Amino acid sequence: MPDRAGPQLFSIPAHRAFADALAAGLIRRFGKDKLALARGIVLLPNNRAKRTITDAFVRASGGGLLLPRLVAIGDADGSEAADVAIDPAGDADPVPPAIAPLARQMILARLVSEERARAGTPIDAAEAVRLAGELARTLDQMLVEEVAPARLRHLEIAEELSDHWQRALAMFGVVLDRWPRELARLGRIDLADRRARLLHRLGARWSELPPPGFVCAAGITTAAPAIARLLRVVSEMPQGLVVFPGLATEMDEAEWQALGPHAPDPATGARRRSIETHPQFQLKLLLDRMGVNRGEVVTWREGGGHDASAGRGRAIANALAPADYTGKWTMLPADERRLGDVSAAILATPAEEAQAIALALREALETSDKTAALVTPDRALARRVAAHCARWGVAIDDSAGRPLSILPSGTMLTVLAEAAAQQFAPLALLALLKHPLVRFGDQRLAWLEGVRRLDLALRGPRPAPGLDGIAAYLAEGDRRAQIIRRPAAAWWPQAQAVLEPIAALFAAGPQPLDRLIAGVRETAQALCGDALWSGVAGRAAAELLAAIEAEATAGPALIEPHSLAPLLRTLMEDMAVRPPQGGHPRLAIYGLIEARLQTADLMILGGLNEGVWPGQPAPDPWLAPRIRIELGLPALDRRVGLAAHDLAAALGAPEVLLTRARRDARSPAIASRFWLRLEAMSGGLVRAAALEQWARTIDRPDRHAPADRPAPMVPIELRPKRISVTEVDRLKADPFAFYARRVLGLGPLDPVDADPSAAWRGTAVHAILEAWAKDDNCAPEKLRDRAQAMLNDARTHPMMRALWQPRLIEAIDWIAREMDKQVDQGRQVLAAERTGEIVIAGVTLRGTADRIDRSASGGLAIIDYKTGKAPSAAAVRAGYSLQLGLLGLIAERGGFADIAGIADGFEYWSLAKAGDSFGKITSPVDPAGKRDLIPTADFTTLAAHNFIAAAENWLTGDAPFTAKLAPDFAPYADYDQLMRRDEWYGRDQG
Repeated sequence: MPDRAGPQLFSIPAHRAFADALAAGLIRRFGKDKLALARGIVLLPNNRAKRTITDAFVRASGGGLLLPRLVAIGDADGSEAADVAIDPAGDADPVPPAIAPLARQMILARLVSEERARAGTPIDAAEAVRLAGELARTLDQMLVEEVAPARLRHLEIAEELSDHWQRALAMFGVVLDRWPRELARLGRIDLADRRARLLHRLGARWSELPPPGFVCAAGITTAAPAIARLLRVVSEMPQGLVVFPGLATEMDEAEWQALGPHAPDPATGARRRSIETHPQFQLKLLLDRMGVNRGEVVTWREGGGHDASAGRGRAIANALAPADYTGKWTMLPADERRLGDVSAAILATPAEEAQAIALALREALETSDKTAALVTPDRALARRVAAHCARWGVAIDDSAGRPLSILPSGTMLTVLAEAAAQQFAPLALLALLKHPLVRFGDQRLAWLEGVRRLDLALRGPRPAPGLDGIAAYLAEGDRRAQIIRRPAAAWWPQAQAVLEPIAALFAAGPQPLDRLIAGVRETAQALCGDALWSGVAGRAAAELLAAIEAEATAGPALIEPHSLAPLLRTLMEDMAVRPPQGGHPRLAIYGLIEARLQTADLMILGGLNEGVWPGQPAPDPWLAPRIRIELGLPALDRRVGLAAHDLAAALGAPEVLLTRARRDARSPAIASRFWLRLEAMSGGLVRAAALEQWARTIDRPDRHAPADRPAPMVPIELRPKRISVTEVDRLKADPFAFYARRVLGLGPLDPVDADPSAAWRGTAVHAILEAWAKDDNCAPEKLRDRAQAMLNDARTHPMMRALWQPRLIEAIDWIAREMDKQVDQGRQVLAAERTGEIVIAGVTLRGTADRIDRSASGGLAIIDYKTGKAPSAAAVRAGYSLQLGLLGLIAERGGFADIAGIADGFEYWSLAKAGDSFGKITSPVDPAGKRDLIPTADFTTLAAHNFIAAAENWLTGDAPFTAKLAPDFAPYADYDQLMRRDEWYGRDQG
């Protein structure tokens, strides 16, 4: 080492590969004596950096090498355990142990919950845990920045805040008053506090007695005061040196000083705001806290072998200049604006962007020894890219991991808690029973067969709540319903037996958290077996549940069962599960933190949209932005500066590809501010046009052959010879739909847990009116009671009860009044919900009449109840909506037992709104044919003529079942996908 002439400070420029340059430089300086290199210590920001530097030493050595000791001093938030070099065993005056993060979150949740209850604004346990997590992060920032909580009491701006922030500040102060007492009771301190104390001791020890070997602090950008003091000590040690990543040593001094932090104005005391969104702000703050000048930093001599040009480094620095200094772009020479070997791809959607990135990664493998990496903060994009690479058999690891909340073991626990909290409502229940871990192994196929039967049975409105409600629902229903429900009812007891313990637990109301967790764990084990706890995700889930049970008593005393699922999800979202090593050795996917100090021959920077890179700053629910500034805490947008620094470092690879999508999953997207800066400064990014074209065309067929309008021909002997009056319109207007339903036997499935549809409401009303007619003899005073009983039934959908009840009761009352009036006029009810049939044109025509009356004239009146509007006269004139006429035809020909006569009345009793009330009687006929209506005497003849023509065409004839023959009278879309309607509709017209 040369003679010391002050602190030894170095910077590896952003266009060089940091890890490789560092390893090469340390080997050159200390590697002549292999033991000297082994006696050294390299301080690094985190454990990920240790792995990166280890790999770099292996590459640089070319053979065997005794590595220096690599020590992670930890991130600023203290999320990693301290290395033994920082926290030696056997210390005479040990630093108190740190409280476990989950224990702290639970205690803070209890304190927050108690204070909110005392303030008259209680919250549930899940929200308390979420707020406790935010509170812990804010507390960590105060500890890292060495801001004493007592300063909160001396702020002079509290009166200027809104009521919301004043309440939050007051509660924050109360909780912080109680928190030290909780720590003292446990004999623990905060992890961030402990790390700061350990770093202070280490600095003091090394100041008095430096280690025998060299000490190098490398890649550290955290500006925490404790770390800054330690780095100053290291830089002044006889064999100490500090190496910064990408410090802008050539940046203009005026720009550098504009970053801040700024001294207060002597006259006003006001401070000019720092530019915390700049990529160099964090490093400038670190130098200021170290008490050194940028001029003392020397450029590291060695390169890394995976370096970009120095010109690109200058161009990147110019592009990220402070806003007040971007005017210089127009005067920069071309070589200081040129982004050589940097290309950009703009894709239409995130799916297309993932496709393009996967293609670029796959192309890199065609070059021997070439490495490539995707860097993105968008984890959904990372997962999509990994899935696309799998199509070529290329496994690629996402080193940022995935949250436990979206992995199978995590989702199993949350869907189980959700299902129990919702009393096993159909959607939640089926999501649980279909989970991929349930009955994992040989039993799964048989289990899924039973679940599919249950899925079919639960189609439609929701049954009564609870496991017993489902059992009762499966046991009831008419003959048609029982055909579907009986197989599910035979299977259901084995699922019910497994779920009954947790159903009873959740039905008991608020419980201690550990009891709820134990119930979830035991039921999940019964459903999944050991498969739930296997693999890295399973082990993480098991460890989380064990930790929650251990710390549950420290949290809120009682938990509402419905809060358990969101509580678990909140805790799981903070747990990143990283895959074991085993992906392709030349490809990688990194998050922004994981990408620090990494390099590759090709770096792909994906997701460069505003709100993604940089991300939207997360709000602090505890401290207003003004208070954070007064306390000296980092501004909420400081992470934008860190994201900019990460971008600048990643742009230092030999070859770089930038990608973005024009829209996200919801709306058009705005290009990242970094993208716009690079584009404006360089005069336009070079487009990767070929890659964009590949991404668009790789899954596009070479030709488009749309289907023609289907018109299947069915042998006469296979054509249905029985038809309902309600199917005649479908046969005539959309023969293909009739074919799909009656010949192929395909029927649309109702959604699971469906809202009551118009058909369902119609069925319910018909059931009320049928029972009223058959059991109550149409007594007007009993109809309302029938309707009220249906609405009050536990099986009735809540939406029916809340939204439809007022209009239903009013319409029902109208029917009772109208019926009473018509009886007084001599009308007599003959039958309700009566089914009859006749043979006509070689086909059996059957139908069910809602009501058949004997009119005062002695004829038959055919009544059809409608919960919506009645068919229009135009449809009847066109030969459709002839249901009443066909029912009249069946009646006239003796198709209804014990009923005879001539049909001379055809009425729709509509329950829809008419003017200011509900209920209206309309008729498609008129005795004299007035208002362009069908003459009453001709109606059954017309209906018979139309039916015979249709039957001879499609039922006894050989006409093709053409799709959408009369689309104006075929409004339903149940079979549109089957007929591939969108491919041909309109194409064969005009």
